[in-house]
Amino acid sequence: MKLSVVMPVYNERETVEEVVGWVLNTGRVFELIIVDDGSTDGTRDLYDGMQTQHPEIKVILHKENAGKGGALQTGFRAAGGDVIIIQDADLEYDPRDYEQVLKPIEEGKAEVVYGSRFRGGPTKTMFFMNMVGNKFLTFVTNVLYNTILTDIETCYKAFKADVIKSIPIRARGFDFEPEITAKVLKRGYRIYEVPISYNGREYEDGKKIRPWRDGPIALWCLIKYKFVD
Repeated sequence: MKLSVVMPVYNERETVEEVVGWVLNTGRVFELIIVDDGSTDGTRDLYDGMQTQHPEIKVILHKENAGKGGALQTGFRAAGGDVIIIQDADLEYDPRDYEQVLKPIEEGKAEVVYGSRFRGGPTKTMFFMNMVGNKFLTFVTNVLYNTILTDIETCYKAFKADVIKSIPIRARGFDFEPEITAKVLKRGYRIYEVPISYNGREYEDGKKIRPWRDGPIALWCLIKYKFVD
């Protein structure tokens, strides 16, 4: 199956070239769609060189920052592969894990797969409050949607293209994670989880999510999408 990797990028000049190299080195990629979400740190200066060397890279530039959810929506619409996987532009997630994430889809066992940081893979210890927030949101998801997930906030989400393209997404920021999880489950898709590795970065290195800011928004999304679509 043709694999489209969608990579939202915002001010990741220090890491994006390395992550792109990791992605392409997997040998699995039909296309890598980079959606630059209004970067202002010089990240955009790097794209011409990347595309010259690697024609499978497609770059879409947002004039203004639309948030992670907005960038992902742009990438999903542009994707031409059979399967779509999300890849962050920092160094937290290792594309060598694509093999185990994609395997359930390739074997016909699932249409949606999440790579979980809490199913036994090698992980760098994360911030305690981030972990608590994630565990709480995942627990609420399990109660509301009758499932047994371990990590709804993971970056590595893989979808059959027709599944993700059929779901309307309203999120502009990090509320994409609870929204897509809720809507996938409401449509009757059972999410397959596999263990992945995780190398969480520090806030001084550019980590963007803030549990005290983004957590309440995510909780509201989970409750709201239980009753509306």
